[in-house]
Amino acid sequence: MILDLLFGPFLEFGFLRRALVGCLALSVAAPPLGLFLMLRRMSLTADVLAHGILPGVAAGFLLAGLSMPALAAGGLVAGLAVALGAGALSRATGGREDASLAALYLVALALGVALVSWRGGAVELTQLLFGSALGVDDAALLLMAGTATLTLAALALAWRPLVLECFDPGFAAAVGARGGWWHMGFLALVVLNLLAAFQALGTLMSVGLMMLPAIAARHWSRGVGGMAYAACGIAALASFAGLLLSFHADVPAGPAVVLGAGLVWAVSVLAGPVDGLLPRLVRRAHLAG
Repeated sequence: MILDLLFGPFLEFGFLRRALVGCLALSVAAPPLGLFLMLRRMSLTADVLAHGILPGVAAGFLLAGLSMPALAAGGLVAGLAVALGAGALSRATGGREDASLAALYLVALALGVALVSWRGGAVELTQLLFGSALGVDDAALLLMAGTATLTLAALALAWRPLVLECFDPGFAAAVGARGGWWHMGFLALVVLNLLAAFQALGTLMSVGLMMLPAIAARHWSRGVGGMAYAACGIAALASFAGLLLSFHADVPAGPAVVLGAGLVWAVSVLAGPVDGLLPRLVRRAHLAG
């Protein structure tokens, strides 16, 4: 009975299997990027970039409808423009990069919604903003799998420079690590992963599977490698549980997956062995005794 509840829907319905495969591909690539964003104190940057791809996605929709290649190409151009434009604006004007990101994010979100509303209807707008994990097609699956493959290969190459940039940027600059180039490449990977996730989770929640597992993982390990493994495991668990919740409770799949990741984060904050609330209380009681 329990096995049937857990695995029966995936064995019976092909669209659920496709959604699970796509979410698992995202789960092995996006959370490590979220981990580096968290370590760099750039957690909200992912949310800004997720909204920044919307005008490009909307432009692709205006030109070719709900064609995945057109949506992906437009979103990639827009996301890279926001990522690079914020840095260029802050250097040219002397302002803070986070302020430039906030301004670009608001303009991009408003422009994207306006463009989709102009030529589309409520259905198209809802699909682009909130995604449709159960409607993932071959093109979206190929994009997710290709993005995961590229991201893992790039992280294998860039792992040491990225870790060094997080913990000792001064030393990284002294040894000629070219942190600016690694940073730009890293942001490009973030944009690509957000783009791969948007059909399943939408532009508003594509960041959920990237950041929530990464934030939860810090309560399960103190090392960067351990946190990366934990984040991927949490994302995979949230994907499986969220799709099951979507099927049995008849709720949208994308929000269900993000809620699953949020639940694991809440449990991690409460009971995680590294700085969890309950372990800290137990240690304090032990020391007081």
